Amino acid sequence: MDLKLAGKIALVTGSTAGIGFAIAKSLAIEGAHVYVNGRTQKRVDAALAAIRSDAAKISAAKISAPKISVDGIVADFSGPAGAEAVIAKLPAVDVLVNNVGIFEPKPFTEIPDEDWYRLFEVNVMSGVRLARHYLPGMLEKNWGRILFISSESAVQIPAEMVHYGMTKTAQIAVARGIAESVAGTGVTVNSILAGPTESEGVAVFVEAMAKQQKKSKVEIEKEFFERVRPSSLLKRFATVDEVAAMATYVASELSSATNGAALRVDGGVVRAIL
Repeated sequence: MDLKLAGKIALVTGSTAGIGFAIAKSLAIEGAHVYVNGRTQKRVDAALAAIRSDAAKISAAKISAPKISVDGIVADFSGPAGAEAVIAKLPAVDVLVNNVGIFEPKPFTEIPDEDWYRLFEVNVMSGVRLARHYLPGMLEKNWGRILFISSESAVQIPAEMVHYGMTKTAQIAVARGIAESVAGTGVTVNSILAGPTESEGVAVFVEAMAKQQKKSKVEIEKEFFERVRPSSLLKRFATVDEVAAMATYVASELSSATNGAALRVDGGVVRAIL
């Protein structure tokens, strides 16, 4: 299926690993000129090399596969300077994927003000600043895609990290609000609610738990979905590629009727049908 992404310029923040990396790779395979972002040049360079290598293997098996085109931008979104650095190097994009995010388990009564602000700055304001800059250019072309990679934690706020859940809910609100402001145009703005996903951080956490409890990764994963996410219909961690598949579609020409939506790739964790 041709997603009509060839030649589109796409920026994926926080894309040196995990879901962001998978989205960047998927968009590149579809022919978009993708800009990978990370906090260090070393991480960015490693991600670029991996995408070029993996994408080349996949494309080699296709007939008339698009040329892989990826570049990198180093930026830390812990403050306004991150967005400023990205915008200075990349003044316009067709597709903006606001994926960068941080989290930390911490009891509510032990979360100081600075932690609330720190997570909000990275998880929410990074996307707000970039969308605010890139939106006028998209409207001028009458085409654009803005995605916020949120989480099922936006709907089912985790008691162990309320401040993280708050930022994920905020992303949905921001995405819907921006979508309302561009009604009737060729620009769409959506959020994607990822469920428990085997990203780099999760894999490390599971391995550490397995080692600590002297159990296998399979046993730890099974216990997680029995005790922590019992409502899961998938009963396993989603792969980053499964989440990226949804993001790539939403970023494409074919998703033009999907706007202002909070799309779930949560493995059925959220029981609500709407």
